[in-house]
Amino acid sequence: MTELSRILDILGEVRRRLVRIFVVLAAIFGFLLLFELVPVSIPVFGVRIPFAYPWPNPFYNVTAQIFRAMVAWMLPKGVELLNVGVGDSVMVQMEIGILVTVIVGMPWIVHEVGGFLVPALRRNERQLLRSIGIPATVLFAIGTAAGLLLLTPFTFLLLFRYVAAMGLAPVLGVQDFVTFALLYSLAFGVVFELPVFIYALTRLGVVKASAWRQHWRAAILGALVFGMIVTPDNSGITMLLIAAPMIGLYFGGAYFARRWEAKREDPRSPISAVGVG
Repeated sequence: MTELSRILDILGEVRRRLVRIFVVLAAIFGFLLLFELVPVSIPVFGVRIPFAYPWPNPFYNVTAQIFRAMVAWMLPKGVELLNVGVGDSVMVQMEIGILVTVIVGMPWIVHEVGGFLVPALRRNERQLLRSIGIPATVLFAIGTAAGLLLLTPFTFLLLFRYVAAMGLAPVLGVQDFVTFALLYSLAFGVVFELPVFIYALTRLGVVKASAWRQHWRAAILGALVFGMIVTPDNSGITMLLIAAPMIGLYFGGAYFARRWEAKREDPRSPISAVGVG
């Protein structure tokens, strides 16, 4: 097989996997925008089990239902949402639909990307992917859920207390609300991946565990800069709420990286026989 044919085969495989990813994500996205979930309860042995079935509705669809749930859960009482732009309501549904599509379709994306990359990886790299796959998924889900259910509502409550203290009207543009809530919550999901990232770099031999401890000052500065970049407001409060758990997760990742490195260096440990090669 010539070099050109090998490259063409690789590009063909990439195209096939991208098409499969696109088809699945497009189906999920279309469902979110074209259907609503109608709640019902089904009696089972005398107990009514909550259930929902899809029903075509391009206006009050799943994204609109998610939006209403976000408003009820996140915003303090008395805050009024305004549809400032003509197309804000449409853009809000699109933004929610894209985020939910990515989250729901992530297992399929990981499956396709992993199926393409695994044959080219070394044995230790495949072992690493298997060992960190579930923790990475769980940490991302925990971080995003914590952002949506706890930290974002707390942030809105805190910021609107400043609004009330200054005697201002508690109003917020609908697109500003959704953009802030989604980006802020998603940022927590990304932040919770930090320990996995640190552990993976150490296990692959790219960064020594001692380097994470030596450069903790730069890590704190990086956490502050990251919090400043990903938060869509300029209050500084949201930056600190992102940076504080990120710093804690950094030290947690450094601890587990050092622990694995110590086991590898221990001649009695089975890890030392495998190494990183």
